[in-house]
Amino acid sequence: MRLEMQDVLENNILPFWLEKMQDNENGGFYGRIDGNNQLHPEAEKGAILNARILWSFSAAYRVLQKEEYLEAATRAKDYLIEHFIDPEYGGVYWSVDYTGEPLDTKKQFYAIAFVIYGLTEYARATGDREALEYALDLYDCIEEHAFDSEQNGYIEACTREWGKIEDMRLSELDANYPKSQNTHLHIMEAYANLLRCLKEMRSQEQCDYVPAIGSVLPVGISVPPETLISVEGALRNIIDIFVSRILNPDTNHLDLFFDMDWTRGAGRLESYGHDIECSWLLHEAALVLGDENVLEKVESVIQEVAKAAEKGLRPDGSMIHEANLDTGHVDDDLHWWVQAENVVGWFNIWQHFGDEEAFKKSEKCWQFIKDKLVDWDNGEWYWSRHPDGSLNTIDDKAGFWKCPYHNSRMCLEIIERTAED
Repeated sequence: MRLEMQDVLENNILPFWLEKMQDNENGGFYGRIDGNNQLHPEAEKGAILNARILWSFSAAYRVLQKEEYLEAATRAKDYLIEHFIDPEYGGVYWSVDYTGEPLDTKKQFYAIAFVIYGLTEYARATGDREALEYALDLYDCIEEHAFDSEQNGYIEACTREWGKIEDMRLSELDANYPKSQNTHLHIMEAYANLLRCLKEMRSQEQCDYVPAIGSVLPVGISVPPETLISVEGALRNIIDIFVSRILNPDTNHLDLFFDMDWTRGAGRLESYGHDIECSWLLHEAALVLGDENVLEKVESVIQEVAKAAEKGLRPDGSMIHEANLDTGHVDDDLHWWVQAENVVGWFNIWQHFGDEEAFKKSEKCWQFIKDKLVDWDNGEWYWSRHPDGSLNTIDDKAGFWKCPYHNSRMCLEIIERTAED
């Protein structure tokens, strides 16, 4: 699996973004290539896409040390800082137009979390002080403007000026509630990477500021104890939120939408992809935190969440997206991101708990990906297969939500986890 995934990563996923998505006219990366491999050079550029490009190439460089990955990561970092960071009010714009001018200036905390995720991975890979400082500024934005000090948790969005916003939805597919599992999941993911980065920087007692490719200047950096304490506390709290609020104790699925007081909303929804993704991200967060009591509590939960996610598995190893138990509607498309998380989630259960059946689930889904989702001719993966096996070419090959993140991360997770053995 490791050798096959490294091959797919280096010869299928990353070359697509290097060769087809770099915008050499307006900077950064193009906003869209559709499902028929047609470039849309004037498509808007989303914060999610650019942050995930930053994370993917930073992680690839950290693990594989190829110069072209560092160049792409630096390109993504510089573009994000120049065009997406709001210089007046702080935070991150939701989108810019194809020339880099602000387009949708709302502050979606899901997007801010992903920029933290990307910047901290760049700092881990390079020691770049600037990336870490921007990440810490964005952490402060989330804690100041999103954290609900009365009832705990994080709200979804604000206006550009950090005011209340009526439509807090992450996308048109989501329900309009002030709190969601999805945003909490990715704030937790970002905070775990921020804490890991801070711990690594503190242990090294310095980082290197990288003003340009090939020019590395040592710059001393001190990670104040209060910064570590703050991030540790925030991460500890959000782990507890998942266990005590977001987890449905009756079903072991993760509920998706909540009112401010944590009343569950939008009906009985089950998102199998998010269940299996959360099972390993929650475990990772507890491992990074390093508190044995928290880890003990989490490890029993994540196995139950993974077991609940089995409901979405098909005989060929793939996993369907989600279901609404109230209406009976089932989204049984086989999305690329769900399959990638399915592989990592079961691999994690096998690796940490010795469950041989879990490894078989991971391996079987990897076979499905190779057979049905990888575009071996044009690069990258298709968005999905329909339940009847037909190919989905309506949705993007690269776009606002279709990014080199779930699939590149799957490959890198397996590469790193097997290398440790």
